[in-house]
Amino acid sequence: MKTNPLELPELLQRYFCEHLACQRNASPCTIASYRDTIRMLLRFLSERLNRPAEQMRIADFHSDHLLAFLDHVERVRKNSARTRNQRLAAIRSFLRYAGWQLPDAMPVVQRAMAIPRKRCERGLVQFLTRDEVEAVLEAPPADTWSGHRDRALFVAMYNTGARVSEIVAARVGDIEWGRPASLRLHGKGRKERRVPLWRKTAAILRDWVRHNAFGQESPLFPNRARVPMTRSGVEKRLIQAVRHAAERCRTLQSKTVSPHVLRHTTAMHLLQSGVELTVIALWLGHESPETTHLYMTADLNMKQKALSQMQEPGAKRTRYKPSDKLLAFLENL
Repeated sequence: MKTNPLELPELLQRYFCEHLACQRNASPCTIASYRDTIRMLLRFLSERLNRPAEQMRIADFHSDHLLAFLDHVERVRKNSARTRNQRLAAIRSFLRYAGWQLPDAMPVVQRAMAIPRKRCERGLVQFLTRDEVEAVLEAPPADTWSGHRDRALFVAMYNTGARVSEIVAARVGDIEWGRPASLRLHGKGRKERRVPLWRKTAAILRDWVRHNAFGQESPLFPNRARVPMTRSGVEKRLIQAVRHAAERCRTLQSKTVSPHVLRHTTAMHLLQSGVELTVIALWLGHESPETTHLYMTADLNMKQKALSQMQEPGAKRTRYKPSDKLLAFLENL
């Protein structure tokens, strides 16, 4: 490959600062995720090739090296196939940009782009029953500041089905105090949506906001430092609430409850209440209603109802007999 005046450090700088941030208008979370992947890859290549990262070239992004890195992600770092695919997507994004900037690099880029995504198992959707949800929502103590916040936080998460990233980014000004009240969520891909709030949820949030005299730009759910809670902070508080709730609701003792399980629970309860899948998709902010079909496959009660309408193998077929003369008359008309 010919030497190109555009070195890898400059190419990476243009990719992140110009291409992703300015041209693609990628979210900070996307940029951070791609940055972590490239940084991890450069460290791996530096050890593998015994060369400083700043001396790497596009030619070093050979498919053999990339496959070894992806294998390292799974075997050494113990990441799942889904995480492997996310790392591969970030690498592909950068190499696609590199191919536009360096035509001489296209053979390397094309071989790297041919690396397939790995098929991964899709597990059953985990969700809570209504009794389990109620136990979790009532678990935080109401007489402490953090308990007051956690009660408001968990009921808002259950009501809206928000992703943890969406709920920690919520501001007081995102609440519309109308009838019904609603909460604006800033979702993936810079998409926004409004989700209606139950009266009980609105009352809990109103009490929480008034108690703390929050301003419109204040985080709706801050930590003790008055800055937005982190993902790990929300997960830690939820685990603690589930631990207390398990003393009252013993079925929780065998379940692992994460913020995303609470989101799945919202979807399942909407589905069980007869809400259409397209509406649930809008509620959750799914890119496609096809994603929401996962909840159809997870609802055992709905499957049981369908099974009850189908005759068992080997069962004798019986002819319908009217229950009385009036029905017999109508049957023979």
